[in-house]
Amino acid sequence: MQNKVTVTIDGQEYTLVAGEDAAYMKKVADHVDAKVREVREGGKVSGTDAAILAALNMADEYFKQVEAAEALRGQIKTYLEEAKDLENQLSECKREIFKLQTQGRK
Repeated sequence: MQNKVTVTIDGQEYTLVAGEDAAYMKKVADHVDAKVREVREGGKVSGTDAAILAALNMADEYFKQVEAAEALRGQIKTYLEEAKDLENQLSECKREIFKLQTQGRK
């Protein structure tokens, strides 16, 4: 189901239609508006320039977050491999203990 919401970005109204709920679309629009206003506060730029610069800033943030997520995935993979190695060592130790206990009973 498509949802429709009217938002304001940099003083201009836009009607958005998307599958996400209206609250989410408003949240996204508010983020874009804040980024455009941030650029506008930095100096006198046109609306188009502000939109382009805001888009560049958001793309930069996005790519940095993707890199951070990849780094976290790598860390998790390493931790899982270490956990598997430790689990294997524990199993080997348990077998050795069982073997020694069995030998001690004889």
